[in-house]
Amino acid sequence: MGILSQCDVLAQLGYILFLFATFALPIPHNTASALLDVVNFHRLQFLNHSYLVQFPSDTTAASAASLNTLDLCNGVVIEEATIDDLQGHMSDGKLTSVQLTICYIYRVFQVERYINPVLQLNPDAFQIAKKTDRERKAGLVRSPLHGIPFVVKDNIASKDRLETTAGSLALQGSVVPRDAFILARLRRAGAVLLGKTTLSEWADARSSNYSEGYSATGGQARSSHNLTVNPGGSSSGSAVAVANNLIAFALGTETDGSVINPAERNAIVGIKPTVGLVSRAGVVPESIHQDTVGLFGRTLRDAVYGLDAVYGVDSFDNYTSAQVGMTPKEGYGPALSDRSALRGAKFGLPWLSFWALADPEKQAILLELIKLIKGAGATIVNGTEIPNYQTIVSPTGWNWDHGTTRGYPNESEFTYIKVDFYNNLRTYLSGLENTTIRSLEDVVRFNNEHAIAEGAFPGLNPAFASGQDLLLASLATGGAMNSTYWEALTFCQQSTREQGIDAALENENHKLDALLVPPDVGQSYQIAAQAGYPVITLPAYVHSLSGMPFGLALMGTAFSEATLIKYASAIEDLQK
Repeated sequence: MGILSQCDVLAQLGYILFLFATFALPIPHNTASALLDVVNFHRLQFLNHSYLVQFPSDTTAASAASLNTLDLCNGVVIEEATIDDLQGHMSDGKLTSVQLTICYIYRVFQVERYINPVLQLNPDAFQIAKKTDRERKAGLVRSPLHGIPFVVKDNIASKDRLETTAGSLALQGSVVPRDAFILARLRRAGAVLLGKTTLSEWADARSSNYSEGYSATGGQARSSHNLTVNPGGSSSGSAVAVANNLIAFALGTETDGSVINPAERNAIVGIKPTVGLVSRAGVVPESIHQDTVGLFGRTLRDAVYGLDAVYGVDSFDNYTSAQVGMTPKEGYGPALSDRSALRGAKFGLPWLSFWALADPEKQAILLELIKLIKGAGATIVNGTEIPNYQTIVSPTGWNWDHGTTRGYPNESEFTYIKVDFYNNLRTYLSGLENTTIRSLEDVVRFNNEHAIAEGAFPGLNPAFASGQDLLLASLATGGAMNSTYWEALTFCQQSTREQGIDAALENENHKLDALLVPPDVGQSYQIAAQAGYPVITLPAYVHSLSGMPFGLALMGTAFSEATLIKYASAIEDLQK
């Protein structure tokens, strides 16, 4: 079956479900579940027989713009609807969670052939939505997320009929021991898991020259702003889904840029929390020192609702014990503010560290936004540099092996990341059932045996131009945590924490509330990633040449999420 006829099958199934929502017809759970099983089967069959990066014939701006057309859902406008809007409609009886779930699924089918953000749909979604509707009718609303559908990146474990593959064919059919901690918390909050999203395979840990947003199991995710360029990643599908009204909020993961980058490249809000605020238990790992789970929303409030649901101490992730005494008792929602909060705020611009590396057009536009912030009563301090930026910030773009590039592998992020990946992945794989994949050696062997589909060697699959070179680099370490490993980890953490972001915020005893940075300069979120510190990015504008969005980000010290949310929401309000 070719790509167009395959998409037509999915679209027809989606339309059947949409008719149920449009006419408020009851839909038997078994029928809905069976339809979604068929959808997932068709998608899998398609991907198993097509390994090249597929692009639709019509990649014009007009075709991308047409994706913005979204039908009414039971007479309700859900396009650009916030979570508060949707809760209001459900409280007023204008919309049910089941109807909303159907409409979002139809939206998935509507845009699938163009932007491909969703890898799997949850066959149990209707049953979950129906339960939340019954609870609402009985007077039980668990949280602001009650009855709200969401999606997660396909490296977040779910103990249900969905798979958790990290985009790799090697993990298809494997069975996870339990829901990821964060997913279990979202279920308790009453949210409805709609499905899992496309991503860069192994969260960008497999190839140095690759197509961002591509995986063997999911195919290529794309940004509707420009179907032909990098959509941002590795949490590509989660960001694209939120940006295009397939969902109100989504979860992604980040080791170095994988939340902030796709968020800003799709004109949405992204929250990358402090390492240790959100549990990584049940998430396919890359590095225990830098992995975190982040939130996407079209508004900061929507993303914060997600954050409030997922953060907390988890006995399966001892890094989360660091948050004790560092988080607000009432959660992060109360930190949301308006533009009046900018009066008296003090922000720093690390000009030489990051701003000087920005594209001139983006730089000029972001400086206009900085003027607005200053006009709202904030103090802007220029030149608040990362003290050792000339050493640790790559002048040529994002480079997690910058230390080695300079001749010092014992000062390189990738030196410890590749060791962590080898060891942390083995630990994760040990908990799986129904699989023979137990180590990175097994993954590489599987790829070699399925060389074309998995692009095991350079030149076989254009999405993996360098083959699996990063997997091989990790494999070569054997997981040895030697002196070079510890020197690199210590150097990167110290030079980005107390000698880096913290020093810039201290500003020679004239303390700043946050650093404002251009997140399209990847070195900015890279420094925060090495530190394990939080970043929030807000949409700013669209570049005139590429048509791609870019943002403005706020960077802070460890567990400063409440401060960042306070000022990010104030800036968001200022932009209205």
